Formats: sequence, structure tokens, C-alpha cells
Amino acid sequence: MQIFKTTKDMQTFIQNYKIKNPTHKIGLVPTMGALHNGHLSLIRQSVESCELTIVSIFVNPTQFGKNEDFNKYPRKEEADINLCKSLNAVVFMPTIDEMYPYKDDMQIKLKAPQSLSNTLEGKARAGHFDGVVQVVLKLFNIVTPHRAFFGKKDAQQLLIIKQMIEDLFLPIEIVESQIIRDENGLALSSRNAYLNDDEKNEALKISKSLREASKAIINGETNSKKIKEIATKVLEGLEIEYFEIVNKKLETIKTIEKNNTIILIVVRINGVRLLDNLWL
Repeated sequence: MQIFKTTKDMQTFIQNYKIKNPTHKIGLVPTMGALHNGHLSLIRQSVESCELTIVSIFVNPTQFGKNEDFNKYPRKEEADINLCKSLNAVVFMPTIDEMYPYKDDMQIKLKAPQSLSNTLEGKARAGHFDGVVQVVLKLFNIVTPHRAFFGKKDAQQLLIIKQMIEDLFLPIEIVESQIIRDENGLALSSRNAYLNDDEKNEALKISKSLREASKAIINGETNSKKIKEIATKVLEGLEIEYFEIVNKKLETIKTIEKNNTIILIVVRINGVRLLDNLWL
């Protein structure tokens, strides 16, 4: 197994690999580490469909706000490396200085599209998606993958990255992965590590609320307001940051649109932000 910690070494490895294996596909799975089964699902998809898989492990400071949990964000480097090794994936684990070698006022910065980034997560976390597209574009340029694998759990992030691919004419296929849940239905997240057993039990209301929304839709309900009322009843006792029903342009819709609707939810449990969603 190979681990690269500098951009130069990673690029040299990729360049040599492409020379020796011109027909092989390279897959990239960008992560911030603390790998769980959701990440492993993405890595397995890449390993199955690409001859070479690169897993980046980098807690990106530019997507964290001033009062967010960058320093507390879970880091499990040794465990992450062992998991990647078990799946025959190459690890790219750069330092902050490697990814951001210049002072802030010297950096070329990319802006996420405002219509997609200034709402929902972007409204709650100003500048978050600017940091996301900045680091993802850097990773794309370093690894030059044929395919990149992202989970549908971070729905807004996925839509923004797909827009970046289109806008910048990047020759990369974005592969979407379904949300991975634990045996009780809780969407897997690195932030679940912050929850105790009682809080995890409370968090199960999130996926249950989405199941209630799904049942209502299956039974013929198409009015977004009524669906929201049905679903949010399940969330009683939780701090709801937002529960929105939108199309794939992240525009709020009054009526469910077939193959063009996402229900997005964020709640806080003892200060921990938990995201979940349902793609229709």
C-alpha cells in the first residue's frame, strides 16, 4: 500500500501510472477522514469500477466557519490508513501547508455558484461551499481522476460539485452513492461520534421523519406543506434548523415533482448538526 503526503509525490505517482497504464481508470474518493461505512461504500464502488483508487484524507480548513468544529473534527489517521489498505486503495494525506502553500491574500479562490450555495447549508454556514469547491478542484488537479465518488447524503455539496464540473469543462465523471445507514436507520456521519447512546436514539427521529414523508407521497400526497407537517411531527423535541422540499436547483417547491425533488433536513442534538435527505 502507498501513502503520499505531498502534492508533488502524488502527482509524480499519477503521471507515471498513466504512462504505464494508459487505458486504466483512476477513481478519487475525497474524504475528511474518520472513515465509516458510508466512505467505505464509496471506496468499494471505486475499487470495483477503476483499476486505481485514490482516497484523499484531508480536513479542509477553508470550509469551516469561525465558530465551527475544525479543531474538534474527529481524526483517526491510523484506522483510516488500515481501512484503505484493506481495500487496496492508495492514500493521499496532505498537510494544510501542502494544500494551501500561500498566504490567504496570495491564494486564488474559487466561488461556488450563488444560487446553489447561498441557501440551506450555505445560508447557515457562510463561505462553506467556497471552501468545498476550492479544495475539491485542487484534488481534481492533483489526482486527475477519471471518476470521483460522492455520497448523496451531502446533497447540496453534490449538486454544486456537478455544476463545477459542467462549468469548468472538467473531464471527470461524478459517481453518486446512496446514503448508507446503520441498522437502526441513522445516516452515517463522522459527527455521529459526538453523540451518546441517548442522543443517537433521539437522532433516529430524523430518518423516521423522512420515512413518514415517503409514505405520504406513496399514498398520493403531493402538497409540500402537508408533507412537511406530517414529517416534522416526528421531530418533536428536536431543534430543527431547516426542513425543506426543493428541486435539484434547490428552489423551494409547493408540489412534489417526479424525479426532481429532494427533501432536506438538518437538526441539532446537543449542538451537533445532523444532516439527512430523501431524493425522489
